[in-house]
Amino acid sequence: MHTPSQPPAPSYPLTELCVLADLPPRTVRYYVQIGLVDRPQGETRAARYGASHLEQLLLIKKWTAAGLSLERIRELLHGGSAPVPPRAPAMGSVSVRSHLMVAEGIEVVIDPGLAGLSPEQVRHFTRAVMAAFAQVQGEGATHTNQEENQDGQAQ
Repeated sequence: MHTPSQPPAPSYPLTELCVLADLPPRTVRYYVQIGLVDRPQGETRAARYGASHLEQLLLIKKWTAAGLSLERIRELLHGGSAPVPPRAPAMGSVSVRSHLMVAEGIEVVIDPGLAGLSPEQVRHFTRAVMAAFAQVQGEGATHTNQEENQDGQAQ
């Protein structure tokens, strides 16, 4: 009985890997040096890279293009959760937001869907913000009265 043999795993020299990943050799060596990419098999010019190296480089390239730091990429490569990119609103989509006018110059914009808030939670949040603002205003008035009293006593 003849068993079909599996094709050999791809193996690339550094120059070929760099062409496939569209990265300069210096960058690939740096990623290996800092541990973002696995070490190749072999040393110096005889070093060979496989499909897993290419996959790592392509992921790193994608994540750096998205603005992630190399430290965050290290976390992701070692099992951290992937970042969830914000989804751009589609043409014609409707978004409902609440605008809470706290005072002149102070407005809070709430997107309940994006924030994951129920209507009751939005009402509770609104009451809490207004109560906090009233407390801050009350504290400001108390400090002003105390300062006036101290000024009057000093004269």
